[in-house]
Amino acid sequence: MSVETRQIFGIVRMPAGFAGLLPALILIALFFVVPVLALLLRSITEPAPGLQNYATLLGDGTYARVFFNTFLVAAVVTAVTVLVAFPVAWMLAIMPAAIASIVFGIIILSMWTNLLTRTYAWMVLLQRTGVINRTLMAAGIIDLPLPLINNLTGVTIGMVYIMLPFMILPLVGTLRAIDPMTLRAASLCGASPFQAFRRILLPLSLPGIAAGGLMVFVMSLGYFVTPALLGGTSNMMLAEMIAQMIQSLLNWGLGSAAAFILLVVTMALYALQLRLVGARRVTGGV
Repeated sequence: MSVETRQIFGIVRMPAGFAGLLPALILIALFFVVPVLALLLRSITEPAPGLQNYATLLGDGTYARVFFNTFLVAAVVTAVTVLVAFPVAWMLAIMPAAIASIVFGIIILSMWTNLLTRTYAWMVLLQRTGVINRTLMAAGIIDLPLPLINNLTGVTIGMVYIMLPFMILPLVGTLRAIDPMTLRAASLCGASPFQAFRRILLPLSLPGIAAGGLMVFVMSLGYFVTPALLGGTSNMMLAEMIAQMIQSLLNWGLGSAAAFILLVVTMALYALQLRLVGARRVTGGV
């Protein structure tokens, strides 16, 4: 078909590669864009048109406490996960490949275990008559059982255990890319192990920490099962509140508004992470 014929019938050739992307774009539109727009529409139309749902969420002290608790738990879980995951990732990066593959397989295997099963296991371990309290009392370390469940401590322990693989995976890739000769050169120049860690290893591993930290923080914001079982009513998080609004109270407008706020915050954090990491890569700053 000639160029003139295509112009007459209005046939326009798609850009190269667009046809291959079209199915993915359709799936994104159907399963992400359309639901998000429906969520936004419900949040401003039910029970009446307006922004009263957002005003209620942002102005009521009860809902504000749930928002604060959600971000507090997510921040604490992210910080503890980084502290626990970094030495594990460094160990995987420097140990022999055969042993590292075994340890790596064990970490991946934990991700395949049912989430509800793992949470119930922690409920058994952390309760007042659980293995942890009984072991500590038998060793004479404590006299009375520690309150390890139905509080922030229980939520943090359970969620850190679940989030560890998501922090270890990006950290291992980043740490393995660091040339060991860099640390050896720092040692030869008189740097102490702490100085080498603070001025060389930690700055070079920041992209992996940022990627894993963002993943853990965002996933923690929307977690439901573990906080509900290990945290109790005093530590309610936003996902649990949304579920109660929709399933128990049938308040679709308020629940949709809360979900949309959570989505906006998540996307803003992701954009901030991309901007900070991108600026760091461009400047090459350490």
